[in-house]
Amino acid sequence: MSFSVMLRELTSGFGQTCLIFVLTLLFSLPLGMVVYFGRVSRIRPVSWLVKIYISIMRGTPLMLQLLIWYFGPFYLWKMNIGGYKFTAIILGCSLNYAAYFAEIYRSGIESIPKGQYEAAQLLGYGKSQTFVKIILPQVIKIVLPSVTNEVITLVKDTSLVYSVSYIEMFAVAKQIAAAQTTVLPFVIAGAFYYVFNFVVAWLLEQIEKKLDYYH
Repeated sequence: MSFSVMLRELTSGFGQTCLIFVLTLLFSLPLGMVVYFGRVSRIRPVSWLVKIYISIMRGTPLMLQLLIWYFGPFYLWKMNIGGYKFTAIILGCSLNYAAYFAEIYRSGIESIPKGQYEAAQLLGYGKSQTFVKIILPQVIKIVLPSVTNEVITLVKDTSLVYSVSYIEMFAVAKQIAAAQTTVLPFVIAGAFYYVFNFVVAWLLEQIEKKLDYYH
């Protein structure tokens, strides 16, 4: 196989990697906020259940979770999983990262001084207004470095979907390497991941600079 053909096939797989990355972020970022609210809920059963969920998501490997989401419906309900693979991947990745984002949000929100809530109340703001207009803009700035680290990790974790035989860039590289008995596909895939991570980190760094109120 020529280098150009190898590059073309890996580029095709990279498209699937990007799709998994984008959809996981699209679902997990807002879902993380929902999980956070459940985590701090005054309804104790809800809070306990969410804490258990976070503990499981953070305490077990993402690859294992993907396998459970993919094979679980078949073993439990004899569900045909022929067209379920991509859904299982997005579901598994999104729920896993939502747990991490929820804890990042919690650390950011809890770092806001209580006096700001009291000041907002004196100014006549309701709880939702206080959160959206006063707390959330500060939290975004505080948690962005931690979110950036998780997003960079997500770029690399997309390679784990090969465990359910989904054809993305890493799976393509593995297939070519096995067929051609060469390490070159892994080198090219590594370059793809590095450049992708570099671009993502650069974009988030620009956002962080925009939110730097002191400059």
